[in-house]
Amino acid sequence: MKLFFRNIFLVALALMLTTTACDDGFAELNTNPNAAIEINPNFQFSWIQLRTSGERYENWRAVLIYSSTMMQHLATTCGYWAGDKYTYNAGYSSSLFDRQYTQAVKDMQDLINTLESGAAGDQTMLGMARIWRTVIFHRLTDIYGDIPYSQAGKGFTEGIDFPVFDTQEFIYMDMLKELEEGIAQIGDEGGFGDADFLYNGDPGKWRRFGYSMMLRLGMRMSEVNAAEAQKWVEKAIQGGVLQMGEDAFIEHTNGPEGINRNGIGEVLDLANGSAGERCPRLSETFVNWMKDHNDPRLDIIGTLPVNGTEHVGLPNGLDTETILDNPTGTSTDDFSTVNQAIVKVSSPMMFLTVAETELLLAEAAVRGWGSGDAQAHYENGIRAAMKNWERFDASIVVEDAVIDDYIANNPFDQADAMRQIGEQYWAATFLNEYETFANWRRTGYPELTPVDYPNNITGGTIPVRFALPQGELGVNPNMQEALNRQSLPSSFPDHFTIPVWWDN
Repeated sequence: MKLFFRNIFLVALALMLTTTACDDGFAELNTNPNAAIEINPNFQFSWIQLRTSGERYENWRAVLIYSSTMMQHLATTCGYWAGDKYTYNAGYSSSLFDRQYTQAVKDMQDLINTLESGAAGDQTMLGMARIWRTVIFHRLTDIYGDIPYSQAGKGFTEGIDFPVFDTQEFIYMDMLKELEEGIAQIGDEGGFGDADFLYNGDPGKWRRFGYSMMLRLGMRMSEVNAAEAQKWVEKAIQGGVLQMGEDAFIEHTNGPEGINRNGIGEVLDLANGSAGERCPRLSETFVNWMKDHNDPRLDIIGTLPVNGTEHVGLPNGLDTETILDNPTGTSTDDFSTVNQAIVKVSSPMMFLTVAETELLLAEAAVRGWGSGDAQAHYENGIRAAMKNWERFDASIVVEDAVIDDYIANNPFDQADAMRQIGEQYWAATFLNEYETFANWRRTGYPELTPVDYPNNITGGTIPVRFALPQGELGVNPNMQEALNRQSLPSSFPDHFTIPVWWDN
């Protein structure tokens, strides 16, 4: 029912939203900017969720080319896959900003305005929308630092053409408030029903999702404001987080329109991609870690090399010339690829999983926040991470006995818990690369060895943020203040080495 509902309305909705998004100045002279075309809130929420999942454009650039290779999940010899070379491409760096502000951010503000006005919808819808708005901005601020937030998306409704760039600290405090208030607005009735591609409008799951987001955001502040982080983490635990089987993901389909497809799958699915998109291989760092831990996920995530009978990872930072001197293989056919079963255009897009939540609970317990059992949460996180792959393909089943053996052979060690949790989080967030990148910056785990590719922009260190769009500086006069406040230089490539607020 959910997939049928999606397919029958998205073409018409796309036309409606595209029309209202266009602004060449002429429309303003002939229409009331406060009188938006009335759009069914159900349809609009569905559209926003799919826009948050993203299309091929930003998933290729921000997720795969940059984040996945910086985090050494993937590696490539293709020159334009710049992430593990630490070179700068303005379009790659700004791709998430460019797409989300013109699509999900703008339309979410319009939806919230409608719901707050009482013209349509209900309080449960509003609570869910406020939680999802946090999902959108959480990604943006983690990648870019200070961004337009409080005034974003208010050009038509309030005439704010040049929104201020709020500090990341302010954004985090407000997002946590939004989560708390949004959860409280979710009643036992109402909501988006089948128009909600996350939980089919289930209010209990939405509350637990909201608290799990609160846990993630609270933990993100652990190194910059431990007292405030602990307060929100404990509030989330008390509220109740996601339970087994309640992963937050959007199920995609192969059409009929591009918006229905998984953006990562559109790039990596060999049935649909071009030869140039087939560059990535599993990273040597990732493959060797899985081998060292005898991890059954390696055969799920990877496919054996064309020229081999065991998994081999490609070292990061090689190109088509330097690979010729590489001792573990001189052709990309010598290295493991991503399993096509998990990167289809119909694959789910993960936003927050039970595995991530359990591992964050394990870390909270290690820190003495809340009263949980660190070992139990750690083992639950591993179990959930291995079971999660069944969502990508029904044929992928990791038997309980296999998981039990893995846990027994990789036992929890309280003295080394932070490293263990960080590494398992890295493994559990494969393909959820925005989250991998953020958690690595916060914890320092796994301990990745950077590369020093010729003419890189970081001095041979792994980047710690993306640069904001260069073009925005000439459009929005508020951007310069944000750059000065964060000590970001006029040279945009240099932004990659300056940590965001919570990473200091």
